[in-house]
Amino acid sequence: MTDLTALTIAAARKGLEAGDFTALELTDAYLDAVDDAATLNAFITPTPEKARQMAKASDARLSRGEAGALEGIPLGIKDLFCTSGVLTTAGSHILDGFTPGYESFITANLWNAGAVLLGKLNMDEFAMGSSNETSYYGNVINPWRRSGDETALVPGGSSGGSAAAVAARLCAAATGTDTGGSIRQPASFTGLVGLKPTYGRCSRWGIVAFASSLDQAGPLTRDVRDAAIMTGVMAGFDPMDSTSINKDVPDYEAALSSDIRGLKVGIPREYRVEGMAGEISQMWQRGADWLKSAGAEIIEVSLPNTHLALPAYYIVAPAEASSNLARYDGVKYGLRAEGEDITSMYENTRAAGFGAEVKRRVMIGTYVLSAGYYDAYYLKAQQVRTLIKNDFDKVFETVDMLLTPTTPNAAFAPGEITDPVTMYLNDVFTVTANLAGLPGISIPAALSGEGLPLGLQLIGKPFDEQTLLRTAGVLEEAAGFDAVPGKWWVEK
Repeated sequence: MTDLTALTIAAARKGLEAGDFTALELTDAYLDAVDDAATLNAFITPTPEKARQMAKASDARLSRGEAGALEGIPLGIKDLFCTSGVLTTAGSHILDGFTPGYESFITANLWNAGAVLLGKLNMDEFAMGSSNETSYYGNVINPWRRSGDETALVPGGSSGGSAAAVAARLCAAATGTDTGGSIRQPASFTGLVGLKPTYGRCSRWGIVAFASSLDQAGPLTRDVRDAAIMTGVMAGFDPMDSTSINKDVPDYEAALSSDIRGLKVGIPREYRVEGMAGEISQMWQRGADWLKSAGAEIIEVSLPNTHLALPAYYIVAPAEASSNLARYDGVKYGLRAEGEDITSMYENTRAAGFGAEVKRRVMIGTYVLSAGYYDAYYLKAQQVRTLIKNDFDKVFETVDMLLTPTTPNAAFAPGEITDPVTMYLNDVFTVTANLAGLPGISIPAALSGEGLPLGLQLIGKPFDEQTLLRTAGVLEEAAGFDAVPGKWWVEK
């Protein structure tokens, strides 16, 4: 039998419908792969028994001709999504033992479409990180290695477990969340497609909050078609989320085609940052050439406030985090560290439950929201955010989308970056889309000189994921990226 874990969602769906294999056989193949890959630390909570039950239910529906859009497809879920009856930790010690009695809107949609839960995936604590080094449950290891070098590498973050699991063929696809690049950056580091939809396209209800005005759920997949399939199921209006947009969800998969003739693609000059590796610049130019050859018009554009995006983001996001994380106090759920009185119990619980990066961001956020500094920092950052959005609005009067690199570098080793500001620079190309609420997608486009994946990013107009996916498909075909990591983690 074909290696079932090598199949894309589209191919697996076809095989299931044809009866070439069962959902249970497909699920068992992935569960075996998960068992073999413990060294990657991609899963916090595998759910093999639940997966087999769901797979058997899928087989019954397939036999009755009642297949959903993801019938029998085994998925991994970032441990930021609440899943009924399954431990949900957000990668943090403070949520030890938290088992929700409800499903997030996104995961409910996936199960209603027939998907199978393989387990909950590791992540940076409360989605705060760019390397998956802040998880209470330990680092996730990137399945990719530099050529001729056995040094472990990070998978990116915060959706590092999702990226590693999909790249290592431990699940057919995975959910992620993107607050400043946390889907697109790990996708670039692991040779995957990562899509951040428009803010409000996917409900945030039942997702543990980091920064409420920036967070957006999306998929990490092996190709663009799978991203279209996943997004079509994940998206939709949710009255439980006040920021959810009541717009019909298009058939994203049907919108895929190779015709981008007449499309106008902008190249923002401000994204040519100092110190960017030459191979990143060359890949970016090749991407523009590929689109031009397919009939697109390439136009240089300006986003003059781009240089303000990263500092504005790292004021807005910690401010919202400090507010959102105030609910974790040890009273009703999760970790409780006892104290002499209720105040000391709060203090002891939060001191023991939060990691260093979460504490850093909560303290920054509390500082910028304080009475003496609110106007100087938080209000100013919100004004800058408006300027950044206005830049995009103006540019999108003349172009349909933007083409940029996804990251300024390839994957690096754990511990290689110890300065927080240097780590934050991993988000330099991605945070603007979050600040402006725009859709963005990363597509694997090349290998670095060290044999590591590099990604190109497309940023589109609000709620124009169809054009974004169609253009991404053209880039994917032109790049012909078919490299996969060697399965060194299962070598005996």
